[in-house]
Amino acid sequence: MTKTDVTFDSAGITLAGHLYTPGTSADGPHPAIVIGHPGGGVKEQTAGLYALRLAEKGFVTLTFDAAYQGESGGEPRGLEDPAHRVEDLKAAVSYLTTRSEVDADRIGALGICASGGYVLSAAGSDHRLRAAATVSAVDIARQFRLGADGTQDAAVFQAMLDAAAHARTVEASGVKPDTLTLFPETIEQARVLGGEHGAEGFDYYRTARGQHPRSATHFDWRSIDKMAIFDAFASVPLIAQCPLLMIVGTRAVTSWMTLEAFQKALGPKEIHWVEGASHVDLYDRKQYVGPVVEKLAAYFAQHLRTASPIASAAEVLR
Repeated sequence: MTKTDVTFDSAGITLAGHLYTPGTSADGPHPAIVIGHPGGGVKEQTAGLYALRLAEKGFVTLTFDAAYQGESGGEPRGLEDPAHRVEDLKAAVSYLTTRSEVDADRIGALGICASGGYVLSAAGSDHRLRAAATVSAVDIARQFRLGADGTQDAAVFQAMLDAAAHARTVEASGVKPDTLTLFPETIEQARVLGGEHGAEGFDYYRTARGQHPRSATHFDWRSIDKMAIFDAFASVPLIAQCPLLMIVGTRAVTSWMTLEAFQKALGPKEIHWVEGASHVDLYDRKQYVGPVVEKLAAYFAQHLRTASPIASAAEVLR
């Protein structure tokens, strides 16, 4: 297996990525999988782990830092722009089509956490994707509006919108506004604010377990009003042309979002429950990631086995 640093364009912003190619003697070109990282994450964390493991199974895999984050370009730094995150995934598909190692007719996508929602949006609107899969999928807009468990008081997000509006006004006056802090100072504070889900997120992102120096600790406040008008699940009914696999832990407080998206899907679909796993467990816990990778590898091998060219517009209209 070989990992190569690559860059490619996403709507005028240069994205930094890692391309993993399988270390096999099998004749190429290979099927490929675009892998998106969680909100605030970077390519070196859970997305990179899945990319490595799936490359070892014979796939070309590509993971990358979202625009405005990690090693990728874009200002302001720390912006989580849902619409651009979807564009990033489509740009990654475009990049893969230019690689000689890749069969352009056999490209799939895997989204983890927030990228699970973004992959659903991309798959519903980009017919180059032949198979879509998610792990611990969330719609980041729903999570900020309703909370990880769906029970957040609506006043919380309204207050965040007030803060986002204020930040825009401050910036217009020439002053750099504050940013939205993603994590408290301690895991105990994270548990008070977000229960065990919050504590698990802190444990992954803010300790040696999964911490990375380029992983986001703050979001630009403009992220909030961009999330307010985004719906990752709106295009799910359009995914009828390609299969969908959604993987979620039985202890994940976010599982209601996987269920909501799954119910909207109209085409071939499967939901796979990982017994005993929480949302964050599926990021890196060996006892869960191993079987999940096996499930994903079998799924993508089945659905990316042969090319299935899309009919041309003329053929569709005929």
